[in-house]
Amino acid sequence: MPPLSAIRVFEAAARRENFTAAALELGMTQAAVSYQVKLLEERLGLSLFQRIGRKVVLTDKGRDIAPVLTRAFDQMRQGFAALTQDHSAVLTISCTNSFAHLWLAPKIGAFQMRHPQLAVRIQAEDGVVDLARDGVDLAIRGGKGQWPGLEATLLTHNRLVPMCSPAWLDRHGPIAGAEALHALPRLSPDDMWWHEWFAAMAVEADPADGPPGIALDSQVMEGRAAIGGQGVAILNHFLWKMEIESGLLVEAVPSYVREIASYWVVYPPHARNTPKVKAFRDWIVAAFAAEIAADPEGRYLPR
Repeated sequence: MPPLSAIRVFEAAARRENFTAAALELGMTQAAVSYQVKLLEERLGLSLFQRIGRKVVLTDKGRDIAPVLTRAFDQMRQGFAALTQDHSAVLTISCTNSFAHLWLAPKIGAFQMRHPQLAVRIQAEDGVVDLARDGVDLAIRGGKGQWPGLEATLLTHNRLVPMCSPAWLDRHGPIAGAEALHALPRLSPDDMWWHEWFAAMAVEADPADGPPGIALDSQVMEGRAAIGGQGVAILNHFLWKMEIESGLLVEAVPSYVREIASYWVVYPPHARNTPKVKAFRDWIVAAFAAEIAADPEGRYLPR
């Protein structure tokens, strides 16, 4: 195969039968077009153009190959256009099951109404995905904002709270404090959030050394179990705002503990200004800003 750069130049020059017009189309000089055509002719060992004075005319061999190349380039243009169009029309978001079920799913309709041209796909899983390998446009992650190869925009800090049903608290309470709570059965007692909360509350005992409790593998399950009166769950306060305000969940022990990690929206640097990524990033940042503004005391979303 001759060099693709020379083939591309020849196709434009053949289609226009004018080196100057081809140069303008390709953003090159006329001399560069002439040079690439000459390289191609030398590579093939035959003439593709006849130079007649200041004009160039295709030879018979040139006329034979020109339409073949034009069809090939047209197919490539159509293929890349379709690929880009399909990619730009679908927004794939990765997040944890808890964030998807408790915050994003109830609110994503507002984003969809603003951007009806986008098909939104939520990929909910608790493992960390590779955005490039898994075809994900952006993700909502909990952490400190540092992921190699990704840019991160802060959404909110999180407050950790031991939550239970009012009926459970009536049966076991009032609970004197964090040490007293440590002696009671808790849901997923080896959850790292229990370690954070007890440490912040100056309780040195290992949370896992307390009474055995039901082990659940997601915050959604833990919260639902707590609502069902199965015990105390350590929860991200703002994700359960609706259940708290409706009286389904109450704080087992009054506290104010900010989680070490925060929520971030993350995306590859090259995608930061693509319309769909920018649209979702701007929407979710504004949505959290509105929630923070509506919570001036930082009850749900700590500063």
